[in-house]
Amino acid sequence: MPSKSERLNTADHSRDNVGLTYVYPVISRRAGGVSIGINLNPNNACNWRCVYCQVPDLKRGSAPRVDLNKLEIELRSFLHELVDGDFMQKYVPLEARKIHDIALSGNGEPTSALEFDQVIALIARVKKDFKLPADLKTVLITNGSLMNRPAVQAGLKLMAELNGEVWFKFDRALSEERQHINNTHISLKRIRNHLQIATSLCPTWLQTCVFQINGEPPSELEINAYLKFIRSLKDEGLPLQGVLLYGIARPSLQPEAPLLSRVSESWLIAYGEKIKALGLTVKLNP
Repeated sequence: MPSKSERLNTADHSRDNVGLTYVYPVISRRAGGVSIGINLNPNNACNWRCVYCQVPDLKRGSAPRVDLNKLEIELRSFLHELVDGDFMQKYVPLEARKIHDIALSGNGEPTSALEFDQVIALIARVKKDFKLPADLKTVLITNGSLMNRPAVQAGLKLMAELNGEVWFKFDRALSEERQHINNTHISLKRIRNHLQIATSLCPTWLQTCVFQINGEPPSELEINAYLKFIRSLKDEGLPLQGVLLYGIARPSLQPEAPLLSRVSESWLIAYGEKIKALGLTVKLNP
């Protein structure tokens, strides 16, 4: 556990601050409370490499095999500390002493775990044994690239029964921008197909990270392409919950880090208004 003098805060999303392999707590600025993180990528492997990623020693790859027994022991133990122990009083600021969600995120793409659906079933089973908020969410933070996998789709169906939400990464609409920002060659067509899968199985938000590179925010060309894609999703009747629009809050640990800086709050608000004008809900986190 953290030292008694060490309070959790929104700037610290360390995956090892309680000394466990899979489970870690964070104060989530987007969630507005304690998020119980599930890290299925303790090997720091991901199939993308986003330039703003805060994972140390990030490498290309997939999640290793998940030790489901160990995950269950860790999750039960930590929930016990949160619900029945004094973890909140010792380590969490007063205004954030609420369990907001269980979030599958971590140090890589969580849906790359072959046991993804088994992990969701495990969470469902463990939740039943604790007095948790009725509105407790189960959140998947994903780049959406593996939505075609049957185990992922099975997991999303289960998530929908657990007040689930998918936060589907969509940072840039232009292919050259995605290659630059996310280091992926995924096409807009495939993103659209995978969004169709996700939204058909579980409530889904787009999550978009915006920032400056060499002092320049996303170009007008990129902004127009982004808005055009969002408009096309709306026209097709895709039931998106909205857009989670946010800036970078913590330093990147990638080689491009010195080039990155935050956009101004006014710039972000103006971008959010353009998205709202398309009829979508926007949740803003500068």
